[in-house]
Amino acid sequence: MKRVFLFLATNLAIIIVASITLSLLGVGSYLDGTGLNLQALLIFCFVFGMAGSFISLLLSKKMAKWSMGVELIDQPENRSEEWLLQTVRRQAEQAGIGMPEVGIFPADQANAFATGWNRNDALVAVSKGMLQRFEHDEVEAVLGHEIGHVANGDMVTLALIQGVVNTFVMFLARVVGFVVDRVVLKNERGLGIGYFVTTILAEIVLAILASMIVFWFSRRREFRADEEGARLGSRNGMINALERLKTDAQQPTPMPDSMKAFGISGGKSQGWKKLFMTHPPLDERISALRNLAA
Repeated sequence: MKRVFLFLATNLAIIIVASITLSLLGVGSYLDGTGLNLQALLIFCFVFGMAGSFISLLLSKKMAKWSMGVELIDQPENRSEEWLLQTVRRQAEQAGIGMPEVGIFPADQANAFATGWNRNDALVAVSKGMLQRFEHDEVEAVLGHEIGHVANGDMVTLALIQGVVNTFVMFLARVVGFVVDRVVLKNERGLGIGYFVTTILAEIVLAILASMIVFWFSRRREFRADEEGARLGSRNGMINALERLKTDAQQPTPMPDSMKAFGISGGKSQGWKKLFMTHPPLDERISALRNLAA
């Protein structure tokens, strides 16, 4: 129920913001007497594409807290929470970012994530399972990994890339739909059923192809974040944490779709399926850290 509410609320916010923005820009319909107004269409797609991406980014902390059941640590209640706060504070200072909110989410599986709309207003959270089963140096490295995401501005960069991808998927799909409707089906009365069917199918195909760009960036940033985990924690701690994720009796926590790219866990897919993974395989990440050591 929470996810349905968040989905509806986010989409309503996108429609409201995009509609207001288009009105301020003076953009009405992207159809004119002769066909498509490509400039108006591009602005329309850009506003909706970017609005969706950045509203999700702005709501990311609230969505994460709600969907993952994160309990923020305001006043530490035990030594483990005190250590967690001190470690994040030290790493944030080393990375040159503001102190993130720190929380724990109730899961027996091992995982952690970071999110937030800017470097100085982030959230870092770890699961109870990770705190219970991982050694301190391993958790420290994982926290460094997440702080690395925040310090590198990965959330904002990913939102920008997703927004640009959304823009061109919407734009190209409508152009293809218009061409099929007017040239192939010879429709000359407004927009026919061919336009709408073709546009929907083109958006699905283009979105799948374009998502490979987003996933590629997501995988590349994991290697950088692993290096930050080794720097802010320790290289052995980062390697051991990734090794433990491979063999841990409890598999990584299934995360909501909106949060998958922000977790620590890796994937195991091979071949073409790797193109649609948010994280590189754990073996590749471990190998990269060992080569870094060399």
